[in-house]
Amino acid sequence: MKRILTKAGLAAALGGIGAYPAYAADSPAENSGELVPIANERVFSAFVAIGAGVAPEFDGSDKYEAIPFAIANVKWHGVELQLRGLQARLDLLGDSPWDVGPIVNLRGKRDDDVKGPVRRLAEIDTAVEGGGFVGYRFGGGPDGQGEIGIEASFLHDVSGEHEGFTATVAVSYAAIRWGQIFANVDADATYGDKSYNRTYFGVTRAGSAASGLRAYRPDAGFKDVGAGLTVGYQINERWGVLGRASVTRYVGEAADSPIVKDGSKTAGLFGLAVSYRY
Repeated sequence: MKRILTKAGLAAALGGIGAYPAYAADSPAENSGELVPIANERVFSAFVAIGAGVAPEFDGSDKYEAIPFAIANVKWHGVELQLRGLQARLDLLGDSPWDVGPIVNLRGKRDDDVKGPVRRLAEIDTAVEGGGFVGYRFGGGPDGQGEIGIEASFLHDVSGEHEGFTATVAVSYAAIRWGQIFANVDADATYGDKSYNRTYFGVTRAGSAASGLRAYRPDAGFKDVGAGLTVGYQINERWGVLGRASVTRYVGEAADSPIVKDGSKTAGLFGLAVSYRY
């Protein structure tokens, strides 16, 4: 089972990449060969990063697998399409400090390709989720350094797979804008309702008999908190490299799940990509 990064909280945190500095060769410093931040006034602009990473096989797993790692921001007439793995977001106020719009997300399945006793539990198919987000960015200098972003997002299952919802709050900080180097730090917390938590962290009596895991029916509550670091190096006005490292800690009802106790309460994600901007 190969998955593309789909964690909603991570997607929200990666939204901070939208604050990457713009560069152009026709800046006042072009004769010196230095890349300097400028405002991007094009009707159309794009930032795409494609690479590979590693992530846990499923929520609570201590086994890791290779995943595609993909990010994109495409802006047209002030409306920005943001792609984060299998999640698509449309920021309707792309030229404003406010970020508002709809989200469509695919949450990866959990099948019998995974390792450990969880493979004997009932399979969970890919869930289609819909929702929205609202955020606000403030502070920072002309190059964006010091900018703080806060965001809240909501996702509800529309496919009937888990029939629940998650809500995430996130904050990001543009920590470094130094020549061709930029770095963002972020943190988030995600709440899952009873239906969501029971689908991904619960164990039915039949599942307990098949897997040996203790039967468990979690209630609603915050399921995880996380923090991450995104670092990029802009080689020239078009090409660059980008790296992402994050850690998630399961809490509350999720942390008490036998699925998590059999695996790990802490999950990491690492990704490296080549980026292109236009």
